[in-house]
Amino acid sequence: MNKILVLGGTGFIGQSLCEQLVTRFGGAGPRIEVPTRQIQRGRRVQYLPTVDVIAADVNRDEDLRRVVAGSDVVVNLIARLHGSQAEFDRTHVDLPRRLAQACRANGVRRVVHVSALGAAAGAPSMYQRTKAGGEAVLATSGLDVTVLRPAVVFGPLDHFMNLFARLQAVLPVMPLAGASCRLQPVWVTDVADALVAAIERRDTIGQVYELAGPKTYTLAELVRLAGRWSGHERPVFGLPGPLAKLQALAMECLPGEPMISRDNVDSLKTDNVATGRVPGLAALGITPSALESVMPMLLARRDSVARLDTWRRGAGR
Repeated sequence: MNKILVLGGTGFIGQSLCEQLVTRFGGAGPRIEVPTRQIQRGRRVQYLPTVDVIAADVNRDEDLRRVVAGSDVVVNLIARLHGSQAEFDRTHVDLPRRLAQACRANGVRRVVHVSALGAAAGAPSMYQRTKAGGEAVLATSGLDVTVLRPAVVFGPLDHFMNLFARLQAVLPVMPLAGASCRLQPVWVTDVADALVAAIERRDTIGQVYELAGPKTYTLAELVRLAGRWSGHERPVFGLPGPLAKLQALAMECLPGEPMISRDNVDSLKTDNVATGRVPGLAALGITPSALESVMPMLLARRDSVARLDTWRRGAGR
């Protein structure tokens, strides 16, 4: 194997994957190429040996064909959590279709595609439905495809447990959409290890894997844990559907990326847990890490750093 192309390699899961690939193969392993529109976003991985961060916009067909050329394996991690139907389609359906075309044009057969737990054509949210659409495109592409469906992913840079910890540091109470929704969060390194296994093992071709943690929680339980472990546990109360949608609409109207969107609220209408109908982490030789074994230390450290920064700013005055 000479080249592994990682689309979305500058993101949360992508950074962990690059680190695991370097650990697995070492400095003499295959070249790991990470295309990005913003080179500065790749600063965390660009110093890893064998990782090349290159300027490219994979939304442009010519750029996509260029970066795919010469790859032994293409890993697609690109996704979006918010947006319109057209934006979800462009990211989750059109990109896999264009990727398949670029692979066929360059004689590249192997694709490892990251979808999402709960992806289904009849799912309540655009995110889940378009994730299923991307899977369907690749299933009929004629390529050697492995699909991984991770649950919500936790880790040091996540936008899930860390977000709820940050919110509870400043809010007196936590109004919560989808409070009773059941989730099965998975450790980011376990997801990265699953990706490495899929890259290496040809017996994963044609398979779909659900990547979920060892324990199920309600969203309200996870929010309370995030507050407790960061030292800012607040009262949590669930919002009924109409109020949840109204809260999400207000968030969407604020500048920047919303903390929660109406489509996120729709995703929380159904539990996000492994079905058991397809293989999981165990089939890839991975024992999932418990949330309790990882996040208390990470969130406590995050709060300690925040307190130190606050003290320094005060001392500076």
